[in-house]
Amino acid sequence: MTVYVDDVQHRFGQMIMCHMWADTEDELHAMADGLGIARRWFQQPPKASWRHYDISLGKKRLALRRGAVLTDRYGPVEHVARLHLASADPALVARGERTLARIAAARTITTRSGAAS
Repeated sequence: MTVYVDDVQHRFGQMIMCHMWADTEDELHAMADGLGIARRWFQQPPKASWRHYDISLGKKRLALRRGAVLTDRYGPVEHVARLHLASADPALVARGERTLARIAAARTITTRSGAAS
């Protein structure tokens, strides 16, 4: 099981934020507790696309020191797509497959253009 943080930077007031998510909700909450992040900041459907926390760059550094895995900006979308692949719903599986194919293509284009992926 793994906790992930991405390399995006979104402004929230004076702070710069990124996302933190995990393979399991228990693991996600355990990391958040260890980082001192209040549960009230937990986001989940229907108000969010997936289960995650928005965390500051300082908390991101702490999460990485505690073993979180750094992903690129496609990490959250890839995570949701992989959840779809595990679904019993054929429509969700097909959606997950299409999403993963688009991510692979986008990463290839980004790599070829010389930008960081």
